[in-house]
Amino acid sequence: DVAPAIPRLGVPAYNWWNEALHGVARSGLATVFPQAIGMAATWNDSLIFRLATVVSDEARAKHHEYLRRDSHGRYQGLTFWSPNINIFRDPRWGRGQETFGEDPFLSGRLAVPFIRGLQGNDPRYFKTVATVKHFAVHSGPESDRHSFDAVVSERDLRETYLPQFEMGIREGQAYSLMCAYNRLGGKAACASDPLLKDILRNEWRFPGFIVSDCGAIDDIFMHHKLVATGAEAAAISVKSGTDLDCGRIYPSLVEAVQRGLITEAEIDVSMMRLLVARMRLGMFDDPSQVPYAQTPFDVLDRPAHRALAREVARESMVLLKNSGTLPLSKSLRSIAVIGPNANDVRM
Repeated sequence: DVAPAIPRLGVPAYNWWNEALHGVARSGLATVFPQAIGMAATWNDSLIFRLATVVSDEARAKHHEYLRRDSHGRYQGLTFWSPNINIFRDPRWGRGQETFGEDPFLSGRLAVPFIRGLQGNDPRYFKTVATVKHFAVHSGPESDRHSFDAVVSERDLRETYLPQFEMGIREGQAYSLMCAYNRLGGKAACASDPLLKDILRNEWRFPGFIVSDCGAIDDIFMHHKLVATGAEAAAISVKSGTDLDCGRIYPSLVEAVQRGLITEAEIDVSMMRLLVARMRLGMFDDPSQVPYAQTPFDVLDRPAHRALAREVARESMVLLKNSGTLPLSKSLRSIAVIGPNANDVRM
């Protein structure tokens, strides 16, 4: 996920890995919004658009401040690996709170404004790039995610696991997609012609780039045992359309070319997709031409952004049953917050 600098071409280094699930993450001060499962509880698509617009404002402000410092590290770029639109129906899946829940329609209807808010509406430039993930049928027990084969019927695939991705690609026009760790019907998700070529590229006409989940290319030969070596795993992934490896396997593409497993021309297809994405973010143009490059640094954590976070939090609250407990009595002097996360600052 790290692109080294190419000084002779004037191409700076770039780290593709950034997170913005509910605010710009792991990159210093930023407005923090409720987790995605809370966003879904609002059922408010226009609110989600406003939220994502704030996130992309802060992302642009941070990115250009990093550039002023000549810093090009992880969590400092404009390609965000959000939103997570997998379907959350199994409580053994540890990342369910990152999703919009169990319903494909609601997930898709909220993914679209989230993506649009992240990517902006300029006809020439992306504000940021949104990445829908993890494609596809990825929501089983956490402990098995690197090795399991998701076996679903064609009807279940089409009715449950693909609609929100189709909405995100066709309506939201997400320019990036992350393929999953698991297999689907025996094929690794990041090396699946049926998923990546037939459905994503040919049926949905997806023009953007595909990135692997982190370590998913390793899984193809280490855990799924579909091929014997990293070079083979890299070759079949690029051939299927996975352009970027979040991991350590794609350097073995040199060996793969030498062994005749893939051609340089096939690798060039992926390289072009990645460079076009950076071009559409304005990374090679004069900042005066890129409207989002003028985003001031002081947009971070503005009072209006905090107010919006409170508004989302209020709308995310769902009361399942009230047996006279609410509203709380004003005579209460203290409230106990109990549980393993009660005093955990990360939570």
